Amino acid sequence: MTLAPVLTRLDNDLDRAVERLMELLRISSISTDPAYKGDCDTAADWLVADLASIGFDAAKRPTPGHPMVVAHGGTGAPHLLFYGHYDVQPVDPLALWDKPPFEPAIEDTPKGKVIRGRGTSDDKGQLMTFVEAMRAWVAETGELPCRITIFLEGEEESGSPSLVPFMKENAAELKADFAMICDTGLFDGRVPAITTQLRGLLAEEVIVKAASRDLHSGMYGGLAVNPIHLLTTILADLHDENGRVTLPGFYDDVPELPDEIRAQWQALSFDHSRFLGDIGLSVPYGEPDRTPLEKLWARPTAEVNGITGGYTGEGFKTVLPAEASAKVSFRLVGEQDPEKIHAAFVAHVEDRLPADVSAEFPAGHGAPASRMPTDAPEFETARKALSEEWGMEAAFIGSGGSIPIAGHFQDVLGMDSMLIGFGRDDDQIHSPNEKYDLESFHKGMRSWARIMAALSGKG
Repeated sequence: MTLAPVLTRLDNDLDRAVERLMELLRISSISTDPAYKGDCDTAADWLVADLASIGFDAAKRPTPGHPMVVAHGGTGAPHLLFYGHYDVQPVDPLALWDKPPFEPAIEDTPKGKVIRGRGTSDDKGQLMTFVEAMRAWVAETGELPCRITIFLEGEEESGSPSLVPFMKENAAELKADFAMICDTGLFDGRVPAITTQLRGLLAEEVIVKAASRDLHSGMYGGLAVNPIHLLTTILADLHDENGRVTLPGFYDDVPELPDEIRAQWQALSFDHSRFLGDIGLSVPYGEPDRTPLEKLWARPTAEVNGITGGYTGEGFKTVLPAEASAKVSFRLVGEQDPEKIHAAFVAHVEDRLPADVSAEFPAGHGAPASRMPTDAPEFETARKALSEEWGMEAAFIGSGGSIPIAGHFQDVLGMDSMLIGFGRDDDQIHSPNEKYDLESFHKGMRSWARIMAALSGKG
């Protein structure tokens, strides 16, 4: 059996795998700060050399920003593309770190050993779980389990400006049967999971304009229209008494959750009271006939993110403002079309404007939801492999947020993704004292070895 000796090697080589991860973590590859451009290059070079040492044909590929790392290796089916990113978030505020962020170390905590340092969980520790699994596979068998392309980005934490152009220019080279994305985590910190649906996002801004200037409320109040009153009424009309969005046609392209996925989510025993209690709330809001996880992962939303207008400084100023504005975001699911929702939102506002009042919409932009084909046999194969490693049933889960790369793989390369990661909610990514559990690193490597064995038929 091919898999057993690979797993044994991963166990025996754990200390050396941690040492290699530490080397990568010491490189301060902060992509958003130009002062660290050289460090991003150094991180890319380190990864190219490490992948080449395993047997990959690896190269640093230039972009207008930070370089991509692309590596190819192996033969046979399936052809899998693995994506990760080597850049990290800035470390500010530095004073809140218990030790220097780019001097990683193993620490003992009440919950077990952790690797502490910037990038440990997001995403260097995660991407190295895959690299280490392939290293062990080659060491034991002399070859990779199947045809593999590795695609590592250096701008994920700074908006990925070079990503889509690079993918379009190199689509034939990057196209594979499936993409594997490691930038996710365990459900509730314990249950292995494959994220198979991601909500899309539509961002809107609306500016309601009335009088030609701010007005004295004593002289004009009661006669002139107040844009703040009008805007808040319009925004309130976005929902009915049950929290459903009132835009015409909003739910036309929203699918019902398949029974088998609903059963998996119910088996997760999500504690919504604890989830809300952690932020000082207690009562679930929204559609009363939907479970909490459905609301978070599989139902669309309309949220007012901010309102401005009038005088908001110190003291008091009795004005009727000339204009008021709001930022509104829609989380989209299923086949909801951002352009269709944008048009419905514009109509919703304009239909409620009285004479003398106008509205502008300067910011409308968005991306649709991503939904993966869980009925494809490869997804169930990967789920079973995860279950075997973690000793509990892995689940197909959703994500309330958006992971743009999964949508780009669908739109640009025409391939679906398995989002599999081993982070935990308390990893403090983007914050001081980021960490990655040593267990996540170790079992993450073993998980990828099992998944690749199962998908390539070499288990």
